[in-house]
Amino acid sequence: MTSAAAMTLLAAPAFAAPEAYTLDSSHSQIVFDYNHLGFSTGMGMFSGFEGTIQFDQEDPANSSVEVAFPVRSMMTGWEARFEHFMSADFFGATEDEMVTFKSTAIEVTGDNTALITGDLTLNDVTKSVVLDAKLNQAADHPMEGKPWAGFDATTTLLRSDYNVGQFAPFVSDEVNVKISIEAMKAE
Repeated sequence: MTSAAAMTLLAAPAFAAPEAYTLDSSHSQIVFDYNHLGFSTGMGMFSGFEGTIQFDQEDPANSSVEVAFPVRSMMTGWEARFEHFMSADFFGATEDEMVTFKSTAIEVTGDNTALITGDLTLNDVTKSVVLDAKLNQAADHPMEGKPWAGFDATTTLLRSDYNVGQFAPFVSDEVNVKISIEAMKAE
């Protein structure tokens, strides 16, 4: 290699690679809602889950996300409803049954927005879903003193796609999902 070629390589700009971020389980929630017989909006939540984000602030399309949590970590606000959701009428969930999401593509749609496509596995069924996501903030955490990022996302799922469509259409097949997460740069 000539010295001119070596200098060209050294002068080439360095490209940032995705950096690992770990979900802050205490500030990450998934809230869902559905129509119950036209009378009310039923709600539930998953919280305390774990996951990782490979976050590329320079090129967000080069980022990725992976999350997993037990189905039985669902909170509904009423024990009898939770037990019914975990029964054979819906999930038939065992203690170790997991919900997983793994991104497969990210399409940047604005300065702080993107469509995140990924594989959602729920009730032993895997389907591709699209999350309409927004970066709320990426900055040093004022109390932790290290890089932190916060994201919100929404999507709509069909219960019947995951074999939990019991009582549809009386209890809506559509479930609205709202996600809010915080993640800290991994050390």
